[in-house]
Amino acid sequence: MAETKRAAITAVGHYLPENRLTNHDLEQMVETDDEWIRTRTGIEERRILKDEDKATAFMGAEAAKELLDQRGVSADEIDVIIVATVTPDYLFPATACLVQSEIEAGNAYSFDVSAACSGFLYALTTGANFIESGRAQKVMVIGSDKMSSIVDYTDRSTCILFGDGAGAVLLEPSEDETGIIDYIHRSEGDTNLSLYQPAGGSLNPANEETVKNRLHYAKQDGRTVFKKATVGMADVSEEIMDKNDLSADDVAWLVPHQANLRIIDATANRMGLDKDKVMVNIDKYGNTTAATIPLCLYDWQNKLEHGDNLILAAFGGGYTWGSIYVKWALN
Repeated sequence: MAETKRAAITAVGHYLPENRLTNHDLEQMVETDDEWIRTRTGIEERRILKDEDKATAFMGAEAAKELLDQRGVSADEIDVIIVATVTPDYLFPATACLVQSEIEAGNAYSFDVSAACSGFLYALTTGANFIESGRAQKVMVIGSDKMSSIVDYTDRSTCILFGDGAGAVLLEPSEDETGIIDYIHRSEGDTNLSLYQPAGGSLNPANEETVKNRLHYAKQDGRTVFKKATVGMADVSEEIMDKNDLSADDVAWLVPHQANLRIIDATANRMGLDKDKVMVNIDKYGNTTAATIPLCLYDWQNKLEHGDNLILAAFGGGYTWGSIYVKWALN
């Protein structure tokens, strides 16, 4: 067995559809308004993948191609591809397999991770374990979701929140003290189904009634999820700081899941961080589910310095939540 090494993020890629759905556009679709959306969520617009023949795998593959180009490696060098998503192109085959084929990564084996908005964090630590064990040298971790495919644009409680997009990172063995240092993940079975898609699974397979009753769209008890997410993300972020003896001064950036600006603010406050240490792009993209955290890393990569301490944090349906302590490897 090879010597244990840390897994470092060595490249970041992304994909965003060109089409923008603004709050003013939504005013024409449902009973809402720009000010109400902005003050409660922080969202001003979100990207929507309009092409009917393109979906989650396409966006993930585009992010992967940019990743390979940035790192200057060929797809044949990739050992593992992990895609975090709740909007797979199909229930099977795995979206990761479609990405693998599209980018011609013939030597990689591929699988999906489903943990809703925490999916990228779960996938990242799974990928890190392959590197740390010595079983793989290059692992591609992708968060990609076409949320517009499961959003009911007659439901103002959910249609204002979500957008489409993909982000990807490459994991390789660290050459110094940088890399993924620690993580804490949690889950709690949401038996009340506060955030779920009622139909399309084995319990409620698609039929005429499920389609007629609009059960193939995401449903959410907003107040319940908001309370759970606010506490969960803040608690686990503080916990990982305490576990690793980090003060607010030690943390360069909080990289939070972009679900709601008030949840992000509550997490930063618990950690004692000023707003200028918090990555926020929810105003531009909305909640892209598994893609939010890698999209933040992509947008901020030119501001990150080698050795910066990052705290990644997310809360999602399931319930699932977690936090990862990363020491940034890129210059």
